[in-house]
Amino acid sequence: MTDMPFSPTWIGIAAAILTTAAFAPQAIQAWRTRSTRDVSLTMFLLMVSGILLWLVYGILISDLPLILANAVTLLLAGAILVAKIRFR
Repeated sequence: MTDMPFSPTWIGIAAAILTTAAFAPQAIQAWRTRSTRDVSLTMFLLMVSGILLWLVYGILISDLPLILANAVTLLLAGAILVAKIRFR
C-alpha cells in the first residue's frame, strides 16, 4: 500500500470539503428567500442527528479532520433545519 500514487487522507479531505460545501447553497437560499417549502423536515432532523453523532465520534477518537468537517456541516445543516422550523 505504500506504493500508492495518492494519499487516502487527501481523498478524505476532498470528500469532507465537497459534502460539507453541498449544504451551503441550500442554507443560503433558505435564509435569503425565507422559504423551505420543498425541504423535508424529517430528512433534515435525521441528517442533523447523524452529523451530530459523527461530530461526537470524531471528538471521542480525536480525529481533527472528522471534527472540523462535521462541525461545519452541522452548522450549515442546522441552519437549514432552523430555517425549516422558523419559516413554516
